[in-house]
Amino acid sequence: MNAPRDSLPEVGAETYLFASSNSGHITWLTDALSRLGSVVVLGPDTRSIDERIALLGPVAVFIDFSIDQSEVAGPLHQRLKRDWPALPVLATGVSAEPAAMLAALRAGVDDFIDISAAPADAVSTLRTLIERRSSQQVGTRGRTLALLGARAGLGVTTLATSLALTLNDLLAQATARGPARTARHGVALLDLGLPARDGLLYLDTQSGFSFVDGVRNLRRLDQTLLHTALAHHSSGVAVLPLPASLSQVREISHADSVALIKRLTDFFDFQIADLGGFSTIDFVAQTVREAQRTWVVCDQSIGAIVSTANLLKDLRTREVDMTHLSLVVNKFDSHVDLTAKDISERLELPLHHVIPTRSAPLLSASSRGEMLVRTARNDPYSQAVAGLARGVHQEFMSPTGQPPAKDPRWSALISRFRKSPSEG
Repeated sequence: MNAPRDSLPEVGAETYLFASSNSGHITWLTDALSRLGSVVVLGPDTRSIDERIALLGPVAVFIDFSIDQSEVAGPLHQRLKRDWPALPVLATGVSAEPAAMLAALRAGVDDFIDISAAPADAVSTLRTLIERRSSQQVGTRGRTLALLGARAGLGVTTLATSLALTLNDLLAQATARGPARTARHGVALLDLGLPARDGLLYLDTQSGFSFVDGVRNLRRLDQTLLHTALAHHSSGVAVLPLPASLSQVREISHADSVALIKRLTDFFDFQIADLGGFSTIDFVAQTVREAQRTWVVCDQSIGAIVSTANLLKDLRTREVDMTHLSLVVNKFDSHVDLTAKDISERLELPLHHVIPTRSAPLLSASSRGEMLVRTARNDPYSQAVAGLARGVHQEFMSPTGQPPAKDPRWSALISRFRKSPSEG
């Protein structure tokens, strides 16, 4: 028998949250799901639930709707559906308490688990729910692309800003050709690199609403707030920068920061997270875990290569899955006796793309308050960024501009269920 879990699960295990203070119910569900993963218990004080969800990425949340738990069950379910709409929520109770079952159904839970039944029924119900979600799920979340730079000066912010503009143009073109879109649309630039707020500067845009403000208003986020509070470039790209006073960043947790990044995927097709020069490795690691793709940006200088190697070592130490990371060699000069392949082999990362050095045209455009990718689309730099944007668009969007019909995560979960015996 597995002991109830209220600590972090082992790396690689699927996680299920259970809001209950009934030790018998906790033991029953823990045993029932023992072959599928770990059950992490949420106590009566659920103020940390957003942090738990952000850190653990649970497959589903179970809420105990038994009579002695009813005061917190309903409000907790409403909160989860508001703040984490893509997360399956199941109720638990016993058939001898029909009022509990009725309360759960009225609350609108995704399904109900009878704790007085056989444990195998819990696995079967959960499997059915995940399969139903898979068949119905049509790109419920947008995609996050993180750009890492081990130090300032590697051109990460210029690349992130240019990519956001170019990708947004591709989405607009696809929307014009395709059918009506969902409520989620466009590109958000998370201007989190150092020096701070350079993305805003390059886009000649002002913002009074920062990433810290977003974290503080996490539970209030909706389309109206994002439309009115976030800065928007004339192209339509939304920009969320660091605060003008970086001391405010210390007032928010890494978990809440990642929770905001995850929440924003409900509203944007793509988020480009500029983390160039960002020094807090734990936040970088958690953001990389959340991102669908991470590009490590490096140039040909020895200092950049050494710094990047140290950054990757820190990520590996934190057991980050490196399979979604690839290398973008920026400011590439073919006359330098160090090839992109050499850098790729040194860093042990697959080479994704090479961006040519175009310092003079980029500087000339920025001095006029312009972006090279908009004023000189045939420039080699603009063409290279356009190639990156097309690759992202083709990978994650269909020709109609809609996201793919299935999120690979659901397929992986279903495969795991089918490999597991149904006995409790």
